[in-house]
Amino acid sequence: MALYEHIYLARQDVSPQQVEALTGQFKNIVTSLGGTVGKAEYWGVKSLAYRIKKNRKAHFTLLNIDAPPAAIAELERQEGLSEDILRFLTLRVNELEQGQSAQLRKRDDDDRGERRGPRPDRGDRGDRPERRPRRDDAKAEGEEF
Repeated sequence: MALYEHIYLARQDVSPQQVEALTGQFKNIVTSLGGTVGKAEYWGVKSLAYRIKKNRKAHFTLLNIDAPPAAIAELERQEGLSEDILRFLTLRVNELEQGQSAQLRKRDDDDRGERRGPRPDRGDRGDRPERRPRRDDAKAEGEEF
């Protein structure tokens, strides 16, 4: 059997419980056709880069699947029929990622605030000359440019 990463986007106005129910349905489809779902990650509601079917946001969910191609074809067919699914993408991979996906790791980093504040790789910036006064500052002091 082949390994797949499958991501689907559900409409913004469905509840997280309904998204979990959809994920359960999709897992049942895969398992009934001889496959297994290794990991299911709910990434939450995220903004879309552009509108899809009049939606600006969507629920994102990742599934790691080990299944025959027929199971993936049936899964995609069912998702295409569902009005709650905006888009889906299935990628065949050589190996499945263990642990959290990069998307969840990024969210955890942002929650901890590790990316906030000055960048540690910049160091001392003493090699820069003094800045000229801004135009508003010069007018306040009575200087002209």
